[in-house]
Amino acid sequence: MSIELENKQGLIAGDGLLPVELAKNAKENGFEVICIALSSDNRNELKKYCSKVYDLAPGELLKIKDVLLTNEIKQLTFIGKVSKSLVVKRPRFDSLAVEFLKQAKRLNDDAIMLFLVDELAKLGITVLDQTIFIKHLMASRGVLGKVQPTEAMLADVEYGYKIAKEMGQLDIGQSVVIKDRMIMAIEAIEGTDRCIKRGCKLGKKDAVIVKVAKPNQDKRFDIPAFGLRTLRTMKKYKAKLIAVEANETILVDQKKTIEYADKHNIIVMAV
Repeated sequence: MSIELENKQGLIAGDGLLPVELAKNAKENGFEVICIALSSDNRNELKKYCSKVYDLAPGELLKIKDVLLTNEIKQLTFIGKVSKSLVVKRPRFDSLAVEFLKQAKRLNDDAIMLFLVDELAKLGITVLDQTIFIKHLMASRGVLGKVQPTEAMLADVEYGYKIAKEMGQLDIGQSVVIKDRMIMAIEAIEGTDRCIKRGCKLGKKDAVIVKVAKPNQDKRFDIPAFGLRTLRTMKKYKAKLIAVEANETILVDQKKTIEYADKHNIIVMAV
């Protein structure tokens, strides 16, 4: 179902390059972007493409609400990693956030995001599919670089894909590290890169990484993504291959990512 886009778009930005890419593409296509930056690592870049950038912590829900209403935002996108470690470092829980924490039976990612989606809907604000402004960044099926996988690696990918989907169903994580059809690590609260570090220390060199979307993935949040940072982690810990779900995974800074993979003999593929 298509949606008519408002000229003024809200952006709630976590860390990384994705919020910057979204803001850039939205601006280039004639949209004004009002941004709430939850992380400091990309704030200066966001200022290049957003008409306003507000520095707020994830727990400042009342201030976030006030910014959205003051700027008359009717549509917004959540994008960029907001790790639970960021919430711990910058808690600033206001009364609305505290009330949610008291009521919540679970604090998994989906429960938190669905609560926020419902609260925003009460204000007349629609949360958009994360990919609306960055569809060109979705990974297409196949081996994306020059280095080809072996049959043994493909067997690991097939097994890892099934396990990763099961973990996604439980809303635990989206990535697994596998070696010789044995699971070395499953992503949890620490995120993909630290999961890779943990798994590769057990599997030694040539481990395989599989990253997938959750079954029935809600495209308004938590779409899997990877880029140079993940490949640098793989190189450091001697992982050999990363397989992601085709057409369901955002590939950040595609040209540089694939060039880096080819240079360091890392296999990148979408299945």
